Amino acid sequence: MDNQRLILFLVFSFSLFMLWQAWQKQGTPVPVANAPATTALTKSTGDAAAPVPVPSVDTIPAVAGTAAPVDTAARMVVTTDLFVAEISAQGGDLTRLELKRHKATGDRENNFVLFETKHSYAAQGGLIGPGLPNHKTIWQLPASGVEMKDGEQELRVRLTASLADGATVVKAYVFKRDNYLIDVEYDVTNGGTEAIAPFAYFQLIRDGQPPEGANSMMMTFTGPAFYTDADKFQKVSFEDAAKGKGKVPGKTDNGWVAMVQHYFVSAWLPGQGEREFFLREVGKDLFAAGVIVPMASIAPQATGRVSMPLYAGPQEQDKLSKIAPGFDLVVDYGWLTVIAAPIFWVLEWVHSFVGNWGWSIILLTVLIKAAFFPLSAASYKSMAKMRLLTPKLQKLKEAYGDDKQRMNQEMMELYKKEKVNPLGGCLPILVQIPVFIALYWVLMGTVEMRGAPWVGWITDLSTKDPYFVMPLIMGATMLIQTKLNPAPPDPMQAKIMMMMPIVFTAMFLFFPAGLVLYWTVNNLLSIAQQWQVNRMIEASGLKAK
Repeated sequence: MDNQRLILFLVFSFSLFMLWQAWQKQGTPVPVANAPATTALTKSTGDAAAPVPVPSVDTIPAVAGTAAPVDTAARMVVTTDLFVAEISAQGGDLTRLELKRHKATGDRENNFVLFETKHSYAAQGGLIGPGLPNHKTIWQLPASGVEMKDGEQELRVRLTASLADGATVVKAYVFKRDNYLIDVEYDVTNGGTEAIAPFAYFQLIRDGQPPEGANSMMMTFTGPAFYTDADKFQKVSFEDAAKGKGKVPGKTDNGWVAMVQHYFVSAWLPGQGEREFFLREVGKDLFAAGVIVPMASIAPQATGRVSMPLYAGPQEQDKLSKIAPGFDLVVDYGWLTVIAAPIFWVLEWVHSFVGNWGWSIILLTVLIKAAFFPLSAASYKSMAKMRLLTPKLQKLKEAYGDDKQRMNQEMMELYKKEKVNPLGGCLPILVQIPVFIALYWVLMGTVEMRGAPWVGWITDLSTKDPYFVMPLIMGATMLIQTKLNPAPPDPMQAKIMMMMPIVFTAMFLFFPAGLVLYWTVNNLLSIAQQWQVNRMIEASGLKAK
């Protein structure tokens, strides 16, 4: 493919798309995210279904201050086969979560940390009701640290909080072996003389800053997202959340809420039943996205339980789709998901045979190139013919440079005589553009590439080449392609085309090695194909005598 022409088409296409999005956004009223609750959930009490008023989101205590609160409460460390977690006595919050199977960005010596105080990122929860504990309550920790032992399939950590009437509430974290799902449970004992019907809330708090190691050359979404059967997958930027804008589902009987960032996600995943989603700013550049669920009525001296699964881990698509409906959509390929999803499936299929993501990218590039061979061949033939006509076009320009109309007429006659379509190389490229954009997003958003080595010095396909060897090779291939293609008749356009290999080499210096590998292999295949087509066209006798 002529990558220079492709990039020009991409820029034009993206510009139109962004203008269309801006027009849609301006013309569509945006719902307010934090509208107060005005209806009721239906909850079973005995044999009849009675409407139970849903507490307003405002009844959940906000985090005061301009950043995450300084937590001086005691903490306990929980170690499993997947996590090193820290639970704070304040609120029983999950304040730090280290993923043992994923290395830190740019630091292979340390593990990746998802929840952390640096980004004010934590999982919180609590109960709504008179005297019930929330995420500001001080809980009693069972120990300073616990560890999942060999052979154990489950580790349960129980925190307790005492109520004014002498009853207790138990908050439990249930960690499971080889599973990024953590069950969070509340056992509420009613110590009063009347039945109570509390509500539980579960929220993720985070600041609005991009995650560590984010690449400014490739902006990926960081922020809250919601999914329901009705509205499907909806992202809300931190900027919109700060303005009270964005699509938040509100009350429904299905769906989940997540906090998304590049490669990783955390999410509350309610089971069946009513729930209300919310999103609000709780401090300067600090946001809470969560869900409120009702508990069944608890009789005096009885105990009721509410449980909520928390997913906190990598965006592994084959596993996410099995956890909850639509959960695999957090691997966001945007408007080209319908193309990108099958491409990833093919890439994963190839990897199942070769066992290396770098070689998988190379083989996938060959497969895509082969699939588009007829279109590419037509494009290259058109460009090869144009290349041979360049001397004649230059003579026409010299002869009729002062008469644009006459020059255009002569050029059209020349194209007709030589049976050359000047736009013949454009349509095949336009057809391929969506596929190559989708492949770009697949390579950029696939967590499987993170930390995946290829050969030699390429030890992580998701980060830049540490020695910039691949970008320089890619720049050389772009320069060769430029030489093989017909030179534009306009001197300014010719200079721009010659500058493009330099410009894109500078850009690709900081792109992930997997993307650079794809472009380099694609360029090499394009060079081979273009060179062969040029030889065939020249041998056909079209070349001017």
